[in-house]
Amino acid sequence: MLRDLTAPTNIAPTAPHPAQDTNVALSQREPIVNDFAITAATKNGSGSQTSNAILLRALFKMGIPVSGKNLFPSNIQGRPTWYTIRLSKDGYLARRETTEIMIVLNPDTILEDHQNTAPGGVFMYADDIKLPVRRSDLHYYAIPVKEMARQHESDPKLRIYVANMVYVGAIAQLLGIDLDEIEAALMFHFKGKAKPVESNMKVVRAAAAWAAENLIKTDPYRVERMDKTKGQIMIDGNTAAALGAIYGGVGFAAWYPITPATSLADALNEYLPKLRIDPETKAPTYAVVQAEDELAALGMVMGAGWAGARAMTSTSGPGISLMAEFTGLGYFAEIPAVIWDVQRMGPATGLPTRVSQGDIIAAYWLGHGDTKHPVLLPGSVYECFEFGWRAFDLAERLQTPVFVLSDLDLGMNQWMSKPFDYPEEPMDRGKVLTEAQVNAARGFARYKDVDGDGIGWRTLPGNESPFAAYFTRGSGHNERAMLSERADDWENNMDRLARKFETARKLMPPPVIDMVTGAEIGIIGFGSTDPAIQEARALLEAKGIRASYLRLRALPMNEDMTMFLASHKRIYVVELNSDAQLCQLIRLHSPKDAEKVHPANHNDGLPLTAHWITEEILYQETRH
Repeated sequence: MLRDLTAPTNIAPTAPHPAQDTNVALSQREPIVNDFAITAATKNGSGSQTSNAILLRALFKMGIPVSGKNLFPSNIQGRPTWYTIRLSKDGYLARRETTEIMIVLNPDTILEDHQNTAPGGVFMYADDIKLPVRRSDLHYYAIPVKEMARQHESDPKLRIYVANMVYVGAIAQLLGIDLDEIEAALMFHFKGKAKPVESNMKVVRAAAAWAAENLIKTDPYRVERMDKTKGQIMIDGNTAAALGAIYGGVGFAAWYPITPATSLADALNEYLPKLRIDPETKAPTYAVVQAEDELAALGMVMGAGWAGARAMTSTSGPGISLMAEFTGLGYFAEIPAVIWDVQRMGPATGLPTRVSQGDIIAAYWLGHGDTKHPVLLPGSVYECFEFGWRAFDLAERLQTPVFVLSDLDLGMNQWMSKPFDYPEEPMDRGKVLTEAQVNAARGFARYKDVDGDGIGWRTLPGNESPFAAYFTRGSGHNERAMLSERADDWENNMDRLARKFETARKLMPPPVIDMVTGAEIGIIGFGSTDPAIQEARALLEAKGIRASYLRLRALPMNEDMTMFLASHKRIYVVELNSDAQLCQLIRLHSPKDAEKVHPANHNDGLPLTAHWITEEILYQETRH
């Protein structure tokens, strides 16, 4: 949170950097408009997220397609962090491997930031940072960040926050970002509170004025208004998921904090009090519990789901492992539950908290024995919202835990999206017997396959029929829910659960397929890799390679996958993990096509780029 800033601006001009007026070749480049990336290198906990969010929103409101990604190797305060904003006049939103505009306020990363700036790019830095070397192919702009912060904030502890607004003003002046949009973004961020908006705008204006007076622009980068974000919203996937769950009727949520899933529970806590209050009694119609660990969280969810509430939890990979026991119970006892897994690389802090898609196999088969679970794979923030409510329908229809696999990039970063649609489909509570139905039948068999789809009928607590009660069992049982150690009862139950999984195959959202006539190769991906794959297809086509595309939205796979595999000579499975997990699942789905299914996987803790995908496929194509 930024402080109110009221001190007047009185910063003495500094002499232009020699590189600003001596590099004639650089200054002769054609303008590059709305097609570059900006990266801010700061320290974690310095408040730079606010400044970066302001820049992102201002550009978005100027009608320029943008995406913002927070790249942090650690959650420890004071450690390095980077935030990248991509502007793309063509609407491409994936991360780029290069950055043209580097803003550096962290001296600890100066060397690598210097090296990572694209040739011809801009290197803006705090003027108290000593540059180790100078490159002849960069445009340098030194900014008196500390001096301006000192002028605007008397408390030395708070000057670090002021410094971030200094670079907002300087880069806005340099690139041509409308200061009115900066002010509107501040107004949005501070929810209309005039005092913090005005105090921060004073710093922005002062920095912009200083830059106008003292910097000689030699670089070709600038922004211009467009109209390509009209009607769009900007939101992160975790907030979208929480809103979807609320519109889907969530009644209970239990969770334990973990990056990058915590903000999903935070969003539930933010929006439920606004949207789910009984209009007459003013009492909440929901409960959110922060449990002592992930095991306890899922235990509570199972209890709530058994009792008839739409119940969910949110976690990440390390939490998923702790939830294995209750997930197995939910599978065999057939209890509806929704588990959001906002994926990251692995356990512990630091780099393992970065983005990955490495939980797909673990989630698909989590538990003990022959367990397997329906898995939803949202590929956008819009689908995070949609699957937020649809997951409850599927969990109750199938009477089983349903996983939703997002990831850090999708969950925590800001994305453009069309506005969310209110669910048009009526809520599906699945097979629930009423008191009258149970009385008429004078009982029921909880685990009997009456309809041939593998799904039994259930009753809920509160059903007052004397025939409604049954034992919920995760142990061996027969179709009347009686404890059994008979081999045939076990096998019959497993056969029925297998039929239920086949039913799930028909109910899960189908993949999105773009078939290209005459294309020999097909690309398969899922989740947050979609923007990079879409851009890579354009890059490949420019090189004469046309590729069809299947974006998987759920497991288990269906006949659409089989058809897609059969329609192409070579299939590349793009995913963000080390073991090519989806590639392995596809080969299991269709063993006869296994030889033509090739992994295109990468796992370095960063979102995939179109450039990497393109080069990987081009390389593999040379081997065929």
